[in-house]
Amino acid sequence: MRVLLDESLPDELRSEIAGHEVYVVRQFGWSGLKNGELLKRSAGRVDVFITADQNLEYQQNLRDLPVAVIVLMARTNRIQDMRPLIPRLLQELAQLAPCTLVRVGP
Repeated sequence: MRVLLDESLPDELRSEIAGHEVYVVRQFGWSGLKNGELLKRSAGRVDVFITADQNLEYQQNLRDLPVAVIVLMARTNRIQDMRPLIPRLLQELAQLAPCTLVRVGP
């Protein structure tokens, strides 16, 4: 699966998501873009957008999602707080339906 990590997530998260093509926002030159624009631009390039922005589902029309979205619900965006979520994140990636939103938390 082709995965795009939001710029608010730690780069170290890339190596934790084994078995997938993982990109970060800045690789595409999209740093600083709002979530709505990121989602539009990611259509056709990636399968899933991973973010820690817990407000995304209230800011976007979920019926119009161009890609699947996973929202990580860690205490902070530090890699130490993200690591416990990795096993469930990998499970969700394995069964993720297109254009859906899934929350992954402790």
